[in-house]
Amino acid sequence: MILSEETRQVYIETAQTLSGSVRRLFMARVVKALGTGGQRQAERELGWNRRTVRKGLHELGSGKVCVDAYSARGRKAAEELLPNLLGDIQAIVDGQSQTDPRFESSRLYTRLSAAQVRQQLIVQKGYSEAELPTEETIRVKLNKLGYRLRSVQKSVPQKNPGN
Repeated sequence: MILSEETRQVYIETAQTLSGSVRRLFMARVVKALGTGGQRQAERELGWNRRTVRKGLHELGSGKVCVDAYSARGRKAAEELLPNLLGDIQAIVDGQSQTDPRFESSRLYTRLSAAQVRQQLIVQKGYSEAELPTEETIRVKLNKLGYRLRSVQKSVPQKNPGN
């Protein structure tokens, strides 16, 4: 079956607007309508992936929809990969923390930087350099745990008001 340019464009645009199992079912129905050699023709003329079309044909034939596991994709959170990480961070930072002196918030202020916390995790808790997340991730976890990173102000030279 030869597709006209207009029909070909409609099929391509319709497939692009759909997603998931609905898209695969649409593709499978088009391929069935094309007849023998429809998978190859759809791949060649419409730019559709044959594996996707086969999956759609399987769904169409069986009546069962394959579940797309989009939520299972992507990078896992640091605490999922290292289950004791948050507890170990708390154990290190608790000794170096103090409450807000003006009692304006319930956050805890710590004098340790994220880099220092990361270094202490290696020294005290036995983590390796490679398995620990970056300083930025540790900074995010500290904020999530309710710690506020505050630089320690050593001594500020006083201005000489009379001169």
